[in-house]
Amino acid sequence: MFVPEGAQLRAVSGFSNMSPVRIAPLSVSLLVLSLSVTSGDVMNVSLADSAGKQRQMPVVSPVFRPAAAPVFLHLLSSFPEELEISGYCVELLRVFGLRYVDYVNCLVPAARPVKVCQNCFSRYASLTEMYRNISSDEVGPGNESCSDSLLRSDRLMLVEVLFSNLEELWSKSACSKCITTGAQSLTGDTLYFMAVLNRTLACFQSYQQNHTELCRSCKTSYRDLNALYGRMEQNDTMCIDIEDSMNMTRRLWSKTFNCSVPREETVPVIAVSSFMLFLPIIFYLSSFLHSEQKKRKLIHPKRAKSYASLMNIQDKQS
Repeated sequence: MFVPEGAQLRAVSGFSNMSPVRIAPLSVSLLVLSLSVTSGDVMNVSLADSAGKQRQMPVVSPVFRPAAAPVFLHLLSSFPEELEISGYCVELLRVFGLRYVDYVNCLVPAARPVKVCQNCFSRYASLTEMYRNISSDEVGPGNESCSDSLLRSDRLMLVEVLFSNLEELWSKSACSKCITTGAQSLTGDTLYFMAVLNRTLACFQSYQQNHTELCRSCKTSYRDLNALYGRMEQNDTMCIDIEDSMNMTRRLWSKTFNCSVPREETVPVIAVSSFMLFLPIIFYLSSFLHSEQKKRKLIHPKRAKSYASLMNIQDKQS
């Protein structure tokens, strides 16, 4: 707080004329006043600083500026009426999307263990039916076909690509070998294999605490399952579900439970292997005997010829 120099002198001279008793209260009051003014200035400065910090805006780079709010344009509304997709085709596309999602939601849980054929064949049939309706050249209610507008109107051809991927997955799974014509149900061979498989797995479950008893008690059902799998493999009536379930069952039997089943063809295999092993011995023995017989046949004529020549010599000498 600024005070003029004359006022300071007058205040000093005034103080000098006062008594000590009267000066003391005045000094205390001036000291309090100066402290209050000083603290008030500090508080004002601190409040001003805090307010300045609150009002301070973030530094924005002059090069990278924040993007403006997104603007959504409805492009289809600006197209001519003859280029827009009909309501009938839009509805087909919507139903196709729903069935596509339903089928994919079925495939993901059926990935391990593999059950894509037995669990999802009905959803695949529904999706295929809707795709046939879209790709058909038959006109709809508005005398219009949706195949051109939904499948071949752009370079991406999204609907066709999506369906082709799922169709390729279905083909690789060979699900058509386990499903009846028209995808109505599982085939009889598939249902019978699943029944034998469930019986074998139930036997495994009953004796899983005692592997020795499991190998003995479940041998018959496991052998029947193997025989059935071999017949289905020869007849080409096996899909990925059967193949994967049989592989898992064999892994349980051999690696987890450490069981083994002697096969019936073991004896013929051993007999044939023994015969092939003795073939070289038989060959060399027969060759040796045959050569000995030839040697004997060649020696006899030599002896007879030498004896005849000896007799001729004796006759000439006599």
